Amino acid sequence: MVQDLIRERELRMDDAINEVSSKWGGPQTLAGPVLSIPYNRYTKDEKDHIIRTIEYAHFLPEEINIESKINPEMRYRGIYEVVVYNSANEVKGHFKNPDFTELSIADNDIIWKDAFLSLGISDMRGIKENILIKWNGISYSMNPGIETKDVLESGVSMRIPVNSSDSIGQGFSFSFGLKLNGSRQLNFVPVGKENIVKASSSWGTPSFDGNFLPDERNITTTGFDAKWKVLHLNRNYPQQWKGNSQRIADSEFGVTLLLPVDEYQKTTRSAKYAVMFIALTFLIFFFVEILNKKRIHPVQYLLVGLALCIFYTLLLSLSEHLGFGWSYIIASISVILLITFYISAILKEKRLTLITGLLLSLLYGFIYTIIQLEDYALLMGSIGLFLVLSIIMFLSRKIKWYGE
Repeated sequence: MVQDLIRERELRMDDAINEVSSKWGGPQTLAGPVLSIPYNRYTKDEKDHIIRTIEYAHFLPEEINIESKINPEMRYRGIYEVVVYNSANEVKGHFKNPDFTELSIADNDIIWKDAFLSLGISDMRGIKENILIKWNGISYSMNPGIETKDVLESGVSMRIPVNSSDSIGQGFSFSFGLKLNGSRQLNFVPVGKENIVKASSSWGTPSFDGNFLPDERNITTTGFDAKWKVLHLNRNYPQQWKGNSQRIADSEFGVTLLLPVDEYQKTTRSAKYAVMFIALTFLIFFFVEILNKKRIHPVQYLLVGLALCIFYTLLLSLSEHLGFGWSYIIASISVILLITFYISAILKEKRLTLITGLLLSLLYGFIYTIIQLEDYALLMGSIGLFLVLSIIMFLSRKIKWYGE
């Protein structure tokens, strides 16, 4: 029941994040630019009538350089924190001249006048300024929408001057700036034959995700800098193709702005130790009964068990306001004092009460240590349980279980 409660609160946090993101801009993926040129394709129907359809040939840049400055901000929805950002992206690169011979398309079937350049943006709500692109030194304005979804599902595009006479030139250079709002993630798709992406931010807890890790990175408490270099050989699609035969989104990479502490994750981890926690506490009470000839009623076991369960609800509710560390201290001290005073009233012996309180404190400290040491949790837990079992075997070695 406690674990269900934790999941419910975590879902409420996700709803708050999604609500803020829906108004500011969600996780963003920047893909492109992609040069698309339509051409005539002829087929025959069942009656041998010739049918003309328009399809598209797609060409990727020879090189692309992206410099991204990510400026994080905190937004609040109730008690929940949401990480959003505004990014300033400078993109430049170069296309070589389109070569249709490899695609087996005749020159007279190419519709040069309808060629267009498209840029993929996953959440259009994040665009904050008009996008002007310089194409061979001449500025053009991007328009919303893409003529075909062969390559990109969402983004902006524009008609560009490309014709057969350009094919004997030196290709096409481009550059543009893009100011983009988003939340949590900023990803890039390596559409160039050579891709160099540099990202920097004042956020101190990044997570580098996707298909490629940065070749260079520097992370401090005041921010991070990262640089990726990705070649076309590192991905699974070519530089040019026809139609919708390739999926470029599968090769994306980028950065996630993580919150420094996920309280729900730590609370969930602590709740997973609940059975062991309750069992060890009851074991303490059991040995108090056996070794000191004291009788503890099942109802008293039940009340202590309920107090142990209340610990997790206290931990969950406090961690939403104070952070996990302080919440754990307050909740554990409260429950230890509650159980200790209760045991004092039952046993009426200071020595047994102090021993019980000390053992409970060691138990809570042991669990907290396991939770904090993520990489060594299994090792510490195994050693701790071995020591507990050793102590139990030592204390019970002279007990005559059959009363002989």
